[in-house]
Amino acid sequence: MPTATDFKDYYPILGVSKTATPEEIKRAYRKLARKYHPDLNPGDKDAETKFKELNEANEVLSDPEKRQKYDRFGQHWNHPGYTEAPPPNGTNGATGDFDQYGDFDSFINDLLGRSRGKTPSGGFDDFNGGFRSQAPAPDTEAAIALTFSEAFHGVQKRLQLDEETINVRIPAGAKPGSRIRLKGKGLPSPFSQQRGDLYLTIEVLTHPFYRFEGDNLLCDIPIRPDEAVLGAEISVPTPDGSVTMKIPKGVRSGQSLRLRGKGWTLPKGGRGDLFAKLQIVTPQNLSAIEQEYYEKIQANTSFNPRTQLEEIKL
Repeated sequence: MPTATDFKDYYPILGVSKTATPEEIKRAYRKLARKYHPDLNPGDKDAETKFKELNEANEVLSDPEKRQKYDRFGQHWNHPGYTEAPPPNGTNGATGDFDQYGDFDSFINDLLGRSRGKTPSGGFDDFNGGFRSQAPAPDTEAAIALTFSEAFHGVQKRLQLDEETINVRIPAGAKPGSRIRLKGKGLPSPFSQQRGDLYLTIEVLTHPFYRFEGDNLLCDIPIRPDEAVLGAEISVPTPDGSVTMKIPKGVRSGQSLRLRGKGWTLPKGGRGDLFAKLQIVTPQNLSAIEQEYYEKIQANTSFNPRTQLEEIKL
């Protein structure tokens, strides 16, 4: 004869408190059902058992009337003998007499409001099949690689899913890690004709010049020492073509200049900015006149970039 230890509390099974809202119960069930779904855990008996427990708990706690009875009478919430009378000895229905049932299967079936007759195998298939038919179809995840140009401008891709070919439109401004949902294109449930959703995670191939910085783009721009000292106007590549950028006098190596609205396409419209990071490049092969003038600058300059180092001591 079964005892109270044969049962488990529905709330801990779903990982929620007894004061959980219907929305919290729904979220908890969906999260755990996906984790332990038989499709995602083939051959895992523990996961299959957990999945059955989750469906049993959800069937009771997601129904306001059943949950109210369960909260009042505990595991015997659906026992024919428990109506409005309080549970004996203040046990909240945790113990009781099972002698009126011929076997444990009959008690379980009566507990869940199902047929009392056993299955030919004498097990729980009578209600497990009901749980499985209501189980959500599993979602599927996959990755799709795009070039910088495809991600920037948007593109239509053709994907082969088993025997099905589908066209996927990637909107302009897709960034690494962004996801696209294809409803009803995931794996089918083995217990019904329902299919889950397919989530495509975007991967953007590395570009030799541009890189991401939040919603903006960043690039490195080499400049000469004289351009850094005297200032200059130089040509800078952008996704739309080259533009002229003004370099102010006295810029530092590593300093970034902003080109507003010349960066990445934003999903909600508009453009981010392009940041040009300046890199002062020292010439290696000087002509005779360049050598002469650099020597004159060195001999006549009063600028010492290491003045602050003179005060450093241990």
